[in-house]
Amino acid sequence: MAACPELTAPIRWELAEVAAALPLPVRFTGVIRFERPTSVLAWALDLDSALTGLHRRVWEAVASDSPPATLNPFHAPGRWSPHITLGRTRRAGAFAGRRVRELLPAPPLSVRLITLSTYDTETGALEVLEPRP
Repeated sequence: MAACPELTAPIRWELAEVAAALPLPVRFTGVIRFERPTSVLAWALDLDSALTGLHRRVWEAVASDSPPATLNPFHAPGRWSPHITLGRTRRAGAFAGRRVRELLPAPPLSVRLITLSTYDTETGALEVLEPRP
């Protein structure tokens, strides 16, 4: 949903409030590929008004205490493509073949997003952000 160089206390505070809005039901729309700078294969999510609102709140929380130049423009509201990553590689065009889509199981019709989490790309640490009471 967003990326930042550091999860500061103000960002964490805002994200804990956003996490309190979960669970959120979402629907899948099919398979999607991205080529930037890695190849990504994913199940796309329907960007309905509820998911749009959740994403905007996450973006605003991260943007509130991050230098603007550090924010990824692909995550900005209006540009973000909601998805669940199935695979990624640094090999350009790795998922371009039609055969890949045929081998994938169909996505479920819908799921519920139940947690917000962070992933540190340098350490590999995953942290679930608890809702603020």
